[in-house]
Amino acid sequence: MQYPLELTFKFWAFAPQMSVVDAQGNLVFYVRQKLFKLKEAITVFADTERTQPLYYIKADRIIDFSARYNFTDASDIPIGAVKRRGMKSLWRARYDIFDGETSTLNIQEKNPWIKVMDALFAELPIVGIFSGYVFNPVYLVSREDGTVVMRLEKIPSFLSRKFTIKPVDQMSDREEKQVLLSLMMMLLLERTRG
Repeated sequence: MQYPLELTFKFWAFAPQMSVVDAQGNLVFYVRQKLFKLKEAITVFADTERTQPLYYIKADRIIDFSARYNFTDASDIPIGAVKRRGMKSLWRARYDIFDGETSTLNIQEKNPWIKVMDALFAELPIVGIFSGYVFNPVYLVSREDGTVVMRLEKIPSFLSRKFTIKPVDQMSDREEKQVLLSLMMMLLLERTRG
């Protein structure tokens, strides 16, 4: 994969949509989340026409703050999972990435004050439209020993939600898939912030 990757949410869409392009501008992933689903089920496609499914993300339970989202490839072979750390995620977004039943990596918001300032700033008349340009969250993906392997950062923008994804350390292909799918799922869950 040609890094950095750029992840963009479609701004005026009724259903949340995101696309991920590589450094050459080639589409890597496309997601269109279905609305009003009690049990989350997301398909990650290779094309915007949604004809080539690559991965499936399925929640293990109906609408739950601590649901586990399992990843499989197009052949239904398990890849991993991601799960929010429940109450610990209220202040600082934290997610565990699983390979089978073992947590091997985690995602953590670098500075939780960014979301506080963004929420306060966004409520101000006229000035609030600039909050997306000023307050931009950063998420770090780390191994259990604390080694950072990937970084996701919001790009300053007025109306759209754009993020860059950059590798920091070496990962296996399986870990890379787990991390990218986890970051996409996390952003779908956290999209109302930042």
